[in-house]
Amino acid sequence: MKKVFTGIDHPAIAAADVESLTKWYCDVLGYTVFAKTDKPVYIIEAPDGTFIEMMPKDETERPDRTINTPGWSHLALRVNDMDAAIAALDKQGIEWAGPEFEAVGGGRIRNFADPEGNVLQIVQR
Repeated sequence: MKKVFTGIDHPAIAAADVESLTKWYCDVLGYTVFAKTDKPVYIIEAPDGTFIEMMPKDETERPDRTINTPGWSHLALRVNDMDAAIAALDKQGIEWAGPEFEAVGGGRIRNFADPEGNVLQIVQR
């Protein structure tokens, strides 16, 4: 099976304001629009070629979550230079969810949220 399943193509975020959240990921995190439908659904691409799908949310209420709530927890974004990434996000007015900490397996991590409350991490290994 190792040769059949090669990796993750994309996670998806169901957004209240797809256009605005897509713009934030592009402006703040450096993604670019790869594809778009009229719905609107966007596929945005990171500099390393990985994707995130942005799609409209339904009317289901968002549950309260912590970093350890069951199910998908957060999206970790790899960075080459943690100090430069923190400085760039500070300039964008990011509100950090706490101090930096050590990554499992080694490295540095820091948590924050996007404008709709989705938990993100930056990670340097």
